[in-house]
Amino acid sequence: MPAQPSVQFLVLGFIYSAPMNYRGRFAPSPTGPLHAGSLAAALASWLDARAHDGAWLIRIEDVDSARCKAQWGQEQLQQLAAHGLHSDEPVLWQSTRSAAYAAALQQLQAQGLVYACHCSRKKISDYWLAQGVDKARHGDLVYPGFCRGAGLPVEDGAALRLDVGKACEAVIASAAKQSTAAMPSRWGGLPRRCAPCNDGALSWTDRQLGTQSQNITQIVGDFILRRADGCWAYQLAVVVDDAAQGISHVVRGLDLLDNTPRQILLQNALGLPTPQYLHTPLVLAADGQKLSKQNGAAALGSSSPAQCLANLYAAAQALNLPAAKPQAGQDFSAYLRSLLPFWAAHHPVF
Repeated sequence: MPAQPSVQFLVLGFIYSAPMNYRGRFAPSPTGPLHAGSLAAALASWLDARAHDGAWLIRIEDVDSARCKAQWGQEQLQQLAAHGLHSDEPVLWQSTRSAAYAAALQQLQAQGLVYACHCSRKKISDYWLAQGVDKARHGDLVYPGFCRGAGLPVEDGAALRLDVGKACEAVIASAAKQSTAAMPSRWGGLPRRCAPCNDGALSWTDRQLGTQSQNITQIVGDFILRRADGCWAYQLAVVVDDAAQGISHVVRGLDLLDNTPRQILLQNALGLPTPQYLHTPLVLAADGQKLSKQNGAAALGSSSPAQCLANLYAAAQALNLPAAKPQAGQDFSAYLRSLLPFWAAHHPVF
């Protein structure tokens, strides 16, 4: 692809080159091989980038060393390549990015927005059970704020949480002082600042779903930035890396929709731009549950070109694209290009 115009700027102590055009990404976690749902998400992000003359990047989100394996990341890259999906730039592995995450954490700590937490999952669960609440939100209960304001020392064995209330107040207080003049106008297509309300409520516009809102305080609570075992949390890592890679548009599955307000809040607190977001339909199993590695979804087969073309056709159908079946022996590039008009017609960039 031709080089895109860019401007250099400083983020979290690192100099980055900010692109002025579209840049998208696909960012799987290497906890196993890709499945049909993964391919649909990858295809959606690839199509959106190509439909808008943009760059498409791959990032391997392997910060959770207990669950992620390098060989699975390599296998995922091979699966994508077998389907004609190649990153336009060298693949970024999050396991190499600890210094950048530490710099972001220090910036939040300097603002007084982070506190240490020694609460176990059992303590949180027992609290909500006593309140008559036993249904977890995607496996995690809302954090009640036991350690907020306790002034516990930051030490090994302590998780670090973002004080959502303080973060919202800090963003609102600084919003009027911030200028977007130095930021590329097309980087994200959205204001650099999306100020949430004092009570933790935040609204944003999804390109697929329209206006969305979530009260982070009520739905999530103060969320973890670094786990007690020292592992960086997904929310912090993805925000830092999206900024570092100059990601302007995020296209991903609907299962990640409720992560968006936390990421927008962190972007605001760190002074980073907010990408445009688009969340696609999920690929469901026969029982109506979403396909996932946790639910035992079958690995994506890629043993032959015919199988890969069939996989791409199934992914296009999952994305509600009225695409024709690929012809026997059809070139991957030609088939992928044939999908672009269908995608572009229904997914304009704001």
